[in-house]
Amino acid sequence: MSRRAAWIAALVGAVVAAVITLPGLGTGTLWDNSETAYGEVSREVLLYHSAVVMHLNGAPWFVQPPLYFWIAAAFAKLFGVAPFALRLPSALATIAMGGVVGYAVARVASLRAAVLSTIVLSTSLMVAIVGRLAIMDALLDLAVCLAILAFYAGLRTRDEPVFGSPWLLAWVAMAFGVLAKGPIAVVATALVIVPWYLWERARNPGGARLPRPGAWLAAIAVFALIAVPWYVLLAGQAGSDSLGELLGHYSFGRYFGTIENQTGPPYYYAPVVILGFFPWFAFLPPALWKQWRQAAGASGGLARLVLLWAVVPFVFFSIAKTKLPNYIALEFPALAIAVGLWFDDVCAGIGRRTALGWTLLVPASLAGLAFAISVFVRDMHLTSDMQKVYGDLVLLGGLVFAGSVACFVLLLWERTARFAPYALAAAAASTLLVVAIVAEPHTEPFKPIPQLAAIIRGQRAGGDVVAIQGVAGANALVFYTAPRVETLDGAGEPGRDTPTDPRHAICSAQRAFVVTSARRPEPDPTYGRNRRELARSGNDVLYLYDGPPCTGAE
Repeated sequence: MSRRAAWIAALVGAVVAAVITLPGLGTGTLWDNSETAYGEVSREVLLYHSAVVMHLNGAPWFVQPPLYFWIAAAFAKLFGVAPFALRLPSALATIAMGGVVGYAVARVASLRAAVLSTIVLSTSLMVAIVGRLAIMDALLDLAVCLAILAFYAGLRTRDEPVFGSPWLLAWVAMAFGVLAKGPIAVVATALVIVPWYLWERARNPGGARLPRPGAWLAAIAVFALIAVPWYVLLAGQAGSDSLGELLGHYSFGRYFGTIENQTGPPYYYAPVVILGFFPWFAFLPPALWKQWRQAAGASGGLARLVLLWAVVPFVFFSIAKTKLPNYIALEFPALAIAVGLWFDDVCAGIGRRTALGWTLLVPASLAGLAFAISVFVRDMHLTSDMQKVYGDLVLLGGLVFAGSVACFVLLLWERTARFAPYALAAAAASTLLVVAIVAEPHTEPFKPIPQLAAIIRGQRAGGDVVAIQGVAGANALVFYTAPRVETLDGAGEPGRDTPTDPRHAICSAQRAFVVTSARRPEPDPTYGRNRRELARSGNDVLYLYDGPPCTGAE
């Protein structure tokens, strides 16, 4: 299609993504563990005036590359260190990804297919969540999406100049992906593009060609110019061991080993995709089947790309030792494009009756999800806590159910079928906005650390020790107070007179604020100091130790 139509699709995609991600972006406090950790690293970019060596809790931190932290720190400088500023990089990346998908699909398919693809993408649960969190995954997802789609365009055309071509744009996107989350940006892109190129050459020899050597040299030079300098500066300032920890332990080690007990079985990502692509997963099987049938033909280049993009990263991350739900989000543009292309046919009257049956799976899956939540709540004895958000869950379920019913009814008649996917999209968008604006504030009681940290901030003086012992939320405590926060050994562990030894922390300062579990061990030593309970929140308690110096007494 024309560039004008492509830009219209891009605008629609960006607007839809903005409507989903921006409202209520700063609602509530940050979620522990990742949001508070990354938010604190961003704040410490400003605190320590270091754009090369990242810090967490006052110590050098070599876990992730710097792109997210640079952008978040800039927004924090502009808007203040708050959830809105720290989540804004993810929101903007998600908005850009919606525009990229709209533009790319419109160039090779219809305008309606492009609009449907980007609407499906932005209203899927996983993409909406990642776009509203203070993490770097949205930046990676954008980089990989742009790189794959640009390579697809660049390898199919050879007439454009190197500079300003899709080929060069793909390498620029990968470079920023490396700055966002490391080598995975290159690996994920290559996992899709290399087999696609080979498959394309086999099915349609003239459908893809590698560029001239000069284009390769220019692209690699631009990639290196963007991606490499920070790594060189880091090694110069923090030593080569920092690169070993960043690339060896936290990049390759994340794939071949388990980081922070984040593991799972080989089928881990199956339920992640089912839930993360909600409410559109019901239409994914026929959509992928359509792509499979089209991939057999010489003109099925886009279908081949979509299939590989949907399948290969799924297999790759399923084999990995370390697993987290957000890792698989980079394949969601492919899922959205497949469903968008399928719905484009349905709106044209092709396969409308078949679509009726698949639409019934949406309320069925909703019922299954409700049953799973009820069993989980019962087994985990969370009934009283869930009553606080029960009304929100009922409202959310009702919205999706109403959308699926409207979608089904509209599909009954050929003249209204073209409106069916938009009805479900409107319900999905409404659900996501209710979660962001209404439901999320109701979850604040489940976050005890911000409430206790507010008391510490109000009373803390120079020289006081702040520590956490035996409960989750160390990163949140740092973020909502200030570095340094000590993480203490358990009360039953032998004393070592180190900063992690409870006695050392409690006795080393005039006053010590300790966030710990309300369930206290026996014996529960005070080391001869006064201990006052300042506040409780959930199962956490805040103690203040002060008064006389430590003795051997309890």
